[in-house]
Amino acid sequence: MLRKVLYIDLSSRESWIEERLDLFEDWMGGTGVGIKLLQEECPAGTDPLSPQAPIILSIGPLNGFFPVATKTVATFKSPLTGELGESYAGGRLSLALRFAGHEAVVIRGRAERPAYISINDADVKVKDATSIWGIDAQTTGVILREHETGVGRRSIIRIGPAGEKLVRFAGVVVDTYRHFGRLGLGAVFGSKMLKALVVSGTEHADVPDARRYREVYSRLYSTVVKTDVMEKYHDIGTSVNINVLNWLKGLPTKNFLLSSFSEGEKISGEMFADNYLFRRLSCAGCPIGCVHIAALKSAFSTHHEFELRKVSYDYEPIYSLGSNLGVSTAEGILRLIDVCERMGMDVMSAGVVLSWATEAMERGLITTKETLDIPFQWNNVEGYSRALESIVRPPNEFYSALAMGVDYASTKYGGREFAMALGKNEVSGYHTGPASIVGQLVGVRHSHLDNAGYSIDQKAAKRSMDPEMMVDEIIKEDNSRGVFNSLVGCLFARGVYTEENIIDALGAVGITKTKDDLQSLGRRIFEEKYKFKIQEGFDLSHAHIPKRFYETVSTLGIVAPETVEEMLRQYKKKRGWEPG
Repeated sequence: MLRKVLYIDLSSRESWIEERLDLFEDWMGGTGVGIKLLQEECPAGTDPLSPQAPIILSIGPLNGFFPVATKTVATFKSPLTGELGESYAGGRLSLALRFAGHEAVVIRGRAERPAYISINDADVKVKDATSIWGIDAQTTGVILREHETGVGRRSIIRIGPAGEKLVRFAGVVVDTYRHFGRLGLGAVFGSKMLKALVVSGTEHADVPDARRYREVYSRLYSTVVKTDVMEKYHDIGTSVNINVLNWLKGLPTKNFLLSSFSEGEKISGEMFADNYLFRRLSCAGCPIGCVHIAALKSAFSTHHEFELRKVSYDYEPIYSLGSNLGVSTAEGILRLIDVCERMGMDVMSAGVVLSWATEAMERGLITTKETLDIPFQWNNVEGYSRALESIVRPPNEFYSALAMGVDYASTKYGGREFAMALGKNEVSGYHTGPASIVGQLVGVRHSHLDNAGYSIDQKAAKRSMDPEMMVDEIIKEDNSRGVFNSLVGCLFARGVYTEENIIDALGAVGITKTKDDLQSLGRRIFEEKYKFKIQEGFDLSHAHIPKRFYETVSTLGIVAPETVEEMLRQYKKKRGWEPG
């Protein structure tokens, strides 16, 4: 298996391919290769929105070969946090890159005018995108589908106006319903005048031992479709967590003022499935169908016909634009998701920014003078829709501040004690206890998916766990997910890809690894990521934790600051960052 990296320079419009066998042998693929390429390409102190800041897309050795190995990782310097940026997306992109023969793509420079990149096997073109600059992300996809080849083996990723306007939490839409959502990759695209990337290919991927490959594939496929390991993701999807977390008092509501929503049943996954579910989709190479699409009916105007908009939903959008904003109808949530989709904004960051602004207005930190008479009020869907549009095309200093993220806006206008960000990244939809807080804070990208701290809290609700035990679990997940994200698999399939199955799957494509090899790789990837974070100014000892976390009851009760402090002390000790 060749290990090719495709380099594209937007400034010179040149591209070339390098074989990097050593890189892939040492770092597997995916996130391991991504962080090493970022270290090579991004000098210390690089402005994340400058031509010198790279975009790196990478897949792993299992993509295109095995079921549910469907993700692509984007690695970059985050314009939201100023340090490590990393985001994952499903769809068809990983398969398209495999067909095109590239396991990683490095994009450098800045185009002179709006452009998009077309990759078809080794043929790479930088094309004019002036006519689609300013067009929303969904329409951009429709237009490019009509003009680009490779139907059925093609992936189209693109930004909307939020990325073009450098909103620091702008995302990249992948194949209509998937996203590189977190940490502002869309703004990096926009800074390079890069509207979209189209990937297709015709290459074949060979395996060294077809018989062994078929045996391993069959075993993994059977586990995916014939057991209950992934069943919930098809039936209702992650939105099933709304009712569960609401009952557990772990569902953030109205900017974490509450941890349960009195009208939670109205926005539950079950309610969405019964009344709004239009269809289910799968990422390429996955038989599950966890992408849930709702039908949103909206009028063109009072006296005209209706338009049916298809909107994807799952737990995080329902939390961030639902309970967290006090929005009590599924239709209201879908309307807000739709605005974010068209504009190309990360829904989690957007919801947290709006919830902070709503509370700031209640407390008198901002007034209608700053909002230009847009009412920031809980459950005001129309007001929130207008506010999202204003963040993308800011008419004044206040909306420009919101476009920088909640940490920046709260530093400027006050209310940082209830600005719900950790590591400057807006938080996910869990208020389950101390492991969720610490897990997001120490995580390499300050995400709930770095180490599933929320899940550790839920385990602690069933059996007693002291701070040290929780930290051990966080570190274990930190490391193991580095390996899994180098494959690059969907995290929903963690129960399928056990350590033994990973070793067998790698062996079937000609890569020999032991358990010790995998564990060492996970630790090394984590360490390399933290080197980059520290190089770019992240300091865990001085990281800000909003006081709101200690004021609102969680699944495990009121979280004591001393518990979090002890967990951070234990974490640094076990990582060898300070003496015990």
